[in-house]
Amino acid sequence: MLRRYLPILEWLPQYELSWLKYDIVAGLAVWAVMVPTAMAYSGIANVPPLVGLYSVPIPLIIYAIFGTSRNMVIGPDSATALISGVTVGALVSQGTSDFVALTSALAMAVGAFFLVFGLLRMGWVANFIPQPVMKGFVQGLVWVTVIGQVPKLFGIHGGDGNFFEKLWAIIVQLPTAELATTMVGLASLAVLFALKKVAPQVPAALVAVVLASIAVILLNLDEKGVKIVGTQQAGLPPFGIPRVSLTDLTGIIPGAFAIVLIGYAESLGAAKAAAAKLGGKIDPNQELVSHGPANLGSAFSSGFVVVGSLSKTSVAMSAGGKTQLSNLLCAVLVFLTLMFLMPLFKYLPVATLGAIVIQAILGLTDLAYLKRLNSISWSEFTVAMVALFGVLVLSVLHGIGFGVLLALVLLVYRASYPGTSVLGQLPGEDHFRDASSHPDAETYPGLLIFRLENGLFFANANYFAEQLKLKMEDSEDLVYEVLIDCNPLNLIETTGANMLIDLTKELREKAVSVSLARPRDAVRERIRRYGFEEAIGPDRIHDTAAEGVKAFKQRRNQSQ
Repeated sequence: MLRRYLPILEWLPQYELSWLKYDIVAGLAVWAVMVPTAMAYSGIANVPPLVGLYSVPIPLIIYAIFGTSRNMVIGPDSATALISGVTVGALVSQGTSDFVALTSALAMAVGAFFLVFGLLRMGWVANFIPQPVMKGFVQGLVWVTVIGQVPKLFGIHGGDGNFFEKLWAIIVQLPTAELATTMVGLASLAVLFALKKVAPQVPAALVAVVLASIAVILLNLDEKGVKIVGTQQAGLPPFGIPRVSLTDLTGIIPGAFAIVLIGYAESLGAAKAAAAKLGGKIDPNQELVSHGPANLGSAFSSGFVVVGSLSKTSVAMSAGGKTQLSNLLCAVLVFLTLMFLMPLFKYLPVATLGAIVIQAILGLTDLAYLKRLNSISWSEFTVAMVALFGVLVLSVLHGIGFGVLLALVLLVYRASYPGTSVLGQLPGEDHFRDASSHPDAETYPGLLIFRLENGLFFANANYFAEQLKLKMEDSEDLVYEVLIDCNPLNLIETTGANMLIDLTKELREKAVSVSLARPRDAVRERIRRYGFEEAIGPDRIHDTAAEGVKAFKQRRNQSQ
């Protein structure tokens, strides 16, 4: 029981001393990336840069204890930070102490959701976000995040509203852009992209931060209009429960639930990617559990929402990290940064933080996926575009909400109107295939072999009967018997069984009999309990379609 909920008891006793040097290098690499990106992602959540660093050490320690991934790195994330900023911004004014407190309270609510869902073993909740919805949402999120950071690059105020309104506001204000800020922002972007291409192993964000800070100091850029982070209070994070009203706490519930769904999907993807490359087993439900106390720890240390990060996990793996000890080292280094190194960030330009966010978020663009999806499935492409433009035109929460809703509508539609086919036997084989797709498949006069490509339940029971009658009407020969291929049916519930009984009686009045082929054991047990087996007779149920055809021929020969 302890090892199930405390996976550290599994890997720590098996730790090999030879791994230590790799974990130290990985811990340093993650720290070099984590510090500047955590401060930058604070801008997405609309909180001070220091809050991003508060969100790092405690969650790293807690995940190392409760997480099942040996390599995944947990911390601030661009997608969940944006949802956090939007959710809190709808309730309180940005830049106030209430905004920061409610941001931490949101992390507390997210932690509670994660923990409850994990203890109830509800890892399946992530399945409610189909991949096209997630991809479309992420693409919309990329451009919403970028447009929110662009004003920092040019020293302008930007605007409010949706993506297109903010874009227009930026275009209008570009002539008033501050030259020094623009040069710093664009230079930071150039350094980030150049290092990513030329030296991907180098912590580009840290290099950009150092170079930009040096430029501000040497050229007195802060006196020429370049906005800097300014003096940050050194020391450990303020610990305590966020003080917010019950009304505000209730108002953040929808955003918290959205973060859980999206964050869990991202985290599980990162954990599985690490396990696929370096080995190990991932327990989806325990991953939910681990994110619970991690977010609670972030909330109690004045931080914001944290989830598993694929990009930072990749950094740890590239550096050769073997276990969560690398993340424990990173947590210690962040604590030391908070206590002793904060004065070094005084001259860090806000434009550089914006550039870090833009460079990181643009790495998530995947237009090739949308193009490929359009060529494969128009309906799924539509779902993805609804999520994308929902984010751009309405809001982050509305975008993913409409995408999920449309995906569920399509799911219900497909379940209600599944594929049906008339089967024929392939020449010289016992295999039966759709006769419309296989012109050489042999059909038998008087026999209609019918198949439904789904379970049989209340949503499609009437559709089944209508399609069967339609196929009978379209048949070139008079139908004397219907043989239902049950192999695709993994479910028959009461409505479907009653429909079959009524349909059998209706067809019998027209001198048409009904038989079944290849029912699964569970399905056969159900039709026996529902009384359908008695209605058609046990001799009308066959193990194979070929046996059903043979029995039909024998009955026809006997009647002639």
